[in-house]
Amino acid sequence: MARRASQRRTTAADIANEVGVSRATVGFVLNETPGQKISEATRSRVLDAAVRLGYRPHRAAQALASGQSRIILFVLPDWPVDYSMRRYLEEASLLLDEAGYSLVTSTPHPSGQAHPLWESLNPDVVVGFSSFGPEDVASMRANGVGRIIPSPEEEPASFRGSPALTTGPRLQVEHLHGLGHRSLAFAAAPDPRIAAIVAERARAAQEAARRLGLEPLEVRPVAHDDERAGSVIAQWRATGVTGIVAYNDDTAAATVSAAIRAGVSVPGDLAVVGHDDSPLAAVFLPSISSVRLDTAGLGRYLAQWVLDEVGGLSRPHGHLDVDATVVRREST
Repeated sequence: MARRASQRRTTAADIANEVGVSRATVGFVLNETPGQKISEATRSRVLDAAVRLGYRPHRAAQALASGQSRIILFVLPDWPVDYSMRRYLEEASLLLDEAGYSLVTSTPHPSGQAHPLWESLNPDVVVGFSSFGPEDVASMRANGVGRIIPSPEEEPASFRGSPALTTGPRLQVEHLHGLGHRSLAFAAAPDPRIAAIVAERARAAQEAARRLGLEPLEVRPVAHDDERAGSVIAQWRATGVTGIVAYNDDTAAATVSAAIRAGVSVPGDLAVVGHDDSPLAAVFLPSISSVRLDTAGLGRYLAQWVLDEVGGLSRPHGHLDVDATVVRREST
């Protein structure tokens, strides 16, 4: 019985009994309630007792009292969480944490049966990569979610033309063109979950090639576990292709590997440039030239947008600047 009692959560009432003050006084001190005339001596005694008794605030009760859970729910698409995505989320999480908010991520799957997390977490804001459908919005509203990003009242968000997706492919094409390559191809990732993203990057590469007066890029999937990768490389070489724009560094590595196994020299016969500047690009042999995006900056932009939304402000002012550069390595 004594053991069970010792494991009970320490409450504000326990602190009040220990110090000999009212429970309301303890609440004012612990919650730093403004406008209360409490002496510094009493405040110190309450705080010392809270530490001594191992008091931990009851977050659910605080959320009910304040109307805020200080939780941000980020609903991710069913994509592979690659290096750039991890950097993006890490920076957003750090900035939100500094402001006193916890970032929780959730990835619904098409075949999943789990209930959405907004039904149990009571998040202050729900964020998505794209607009939520009417059923999800209705469910969020029914569960008390007051803020949704992108707003259901705005035009549906689209990947098309997003600087975060178009800047990199443009730099890839310009990099190869600047090195004298005039016949290019696009190595796509075959994962169907990211087909829309792959298509947008390929479209941006095509547009960059058109502006430079180049022929359209042939788009083909290349994967490290696909035995047909070698034949794709051979067909590209047979049509005079000398430069490959890869969807990301994983695809670039698969392309370089298939080329070398097929007896094609990199970069002598075929130059390859990746995207994301992941650690793989630097340690692969030969090392892979890649586009470095400021994904941390994109994460900070998202976090500031969320914080402005929580504070009742408009989204960050100005357009989204994407800081990007090509890191040249051995593959080009």
